[in-house]
Amino acid sequence: MVKKITLLIPVIISAFVIGILGIIFAPSDIKNANINFSKGSIKIDEKLLTVEIADSDFDRQRWLTFRNDRPNLDSGLLLIYDKPDLYSMWLLNIKYPLDLMWFDQNGDIVYLKKDAQPCDNIFDSSKCTFKNTKPAEFVLASSAGFIQHNNITESSKLEIISA
Repeated sequence: MVKKITLLIPVIISAFVIGILGIIFAPSDIKNANINFSKGSIKIDEKLLTVEIADSDFDRQRWLTFRNDRPNLDSGLLLIYDKPDLYSMWLLNIKYPLDLMWFDQNGDIVYLKKDAQPCDNIFDSSKCTFKNTKPAEFVLASSAGFIQHNNITESSKLEIISA
């Protein structure tokens, strides 16, 4: 009788290879698709900012992938989740470094990462995956330098004005 693992190994390897090829050879209309996120307003400390909102599964999965245009240092993309949890950000197919900030349901920063570098190599995701260490409900992503430009600290507070 053949062991299950003997059958599963080729299936797992095949699925991995197909996934990698799908990422590498994704059609250009998918890569270049213009996602029009809805706009919203947030306040961090006393600074009012306009952000794009990603509040659906599709928008959160697509987020900044394949985008050539960087958010300027007074804007970003706010990912809104249904419940607080640990959410990792894999910077695959991101074209520029990001500042990432995780906020809990009260708007308190639970984790921040300055100058998070995108993936150079799809086989080593450990260097380009970033994850909060305490539950968060919101993730704000913007171009590297956003945290410093807006004087954001570990005691900064997020307030969502409109989403």
